[in-house]
Amino acid sequence: MRLIYIHGLDSDANSTKGRLLDEYCQQYHPEFEVLRPDLNQHPIQVFNKLIDMVDTPKQTILVGSSLGGYFATLVSHKTQCGAFLLNPSIQPHSSLQRFFSMDTAEADNTIGHTTEGGWEISKADLQWFAKHQLQDLPLPKNFTVLAKLGDELLDAQKTADFYQAKGAKVILQAGGDHRMSDFAKQLPMVMQEIQSLLA
Repeated sequence: MRLIYIHGLDSDANSTKGRLLDEYCQQYHPEFEVLRPDLNQHPIQVFNKLIDMVDTPKQTILVGSSLGGYFATLVSHKTQCGAFLLNPSIQPHSSLQRFFSMDTAEADNTIGHTTEGGWEISKADLQWFAKHQLQDLPLPKNFTVLAKLGDELLDAQKTADFYQAKGAKVILQAGGDHRMSDFAKQLPMVMQEIQSLLA
C-alpha cells in the first residue's frame, strides 16, 4: 500500500509532516510505502505528476496538507483513490491572490511570489486554479478532513462546512495552527483513519 504525501505552499519533499508520517510508518506500519514528491511546479505539472503516481488507486491514499489538500481533492476525484486532508486549501485562486496587486492588467507571466522550493507563482497559475475550482465530491466516502479551528491562514470552519456539505468525514479540532504543530501526536489517529479509507 502507498501513501503519497502532498506538501503545501513554501514546503517541499522534506516537509516536517511528511517526514513524521514516513518515520511513523517505517516504525509502526511497514506495510505502507510513503512517497514524498517535491511539487514546487506549476499546478498543471503537479496535477499530472500526481495522477501518474496513482497507479493502483485502491491501494493508494493521498495525504495532502494545505495547498496539497486542494491537489489531493482534485486527484482523488480523477483517480477515485482515497484522500486524507490536513487543513486543506479549498480556494487557492482566491487565497494566493494575496501575492499579487489588485491590478487586473497584470500579465499572465507576472510573478507574485517564489516559494522556498523555487516555484514562481504566476498570474497564469491563479487562472489555472480558478478554472479548476473544487465543486462536487462524487465519492465523499473517499475523503477524511482534519482541520484546526486555530488555523491562522485559512478559515477552518468554511473548509469543514464545504466538505461536510458534500458528505465527507470531517474532524474539526479546537485550537492548533495552520502547520498543525501537534501532528506527531495525531499520527495514531491519522493512520487509523487512513486504514478506514482503505477498508
